[in-house]
Amino acid sequence: MLSLAALLLTLAPAAHAQGGRRGGQRLAQLENAKIAFITNRVALTQDQAQKFWPLYNEFSDRRRELNRNGRLLRRDVTDGMTDQQIRENFNQSFALRQQELNLEKEYFEKFQKVISLRQVAQLFMAERDFTREVIKRVAGAPGQPGLDND
Repeated sequence: MLSLAALLLTLAPAAHAQGGRRGGQRLAQLENAKIAFITNRVALTQDQAQKFWPLYNEFSDRRRELNRNGRLLRRDVTDGMTDQQIRENFNQSFALRQQELNLEKEYFEKFQKVISLRQVAQLFMAERDFTREVIKRVAGAPGQPGLDND
């Protein structure tokens, strides 16, 4: 676990700062660190991991697409929009958030078919913890704007 944390500490700032092909390599390394982090936290057996990771990847892809669509909607709000257009934009955003919740509920059930309920709970906690750690490391990277630098 300690070596995983060390890997995370070195990869997160580099993944944020790098561009191009090298940045893609860093992001792949960060994804590998996430896989190791979750595998360790959830204590997946080899048999569980073989069944779990394809399902988790499917879940992640679908969730990533919903999040991308939500970001595009938020970016679309402009001064030139009518109140009705802004209202519709919000309604679409709410619908996407509901779809994300429905997706989590769907995969909550699917995950329980390959890992225990306790492991599912550990999975969702591990995802949050990993994301927090990455954000903390990226925000604290030298040369990166942080909350204290405003």
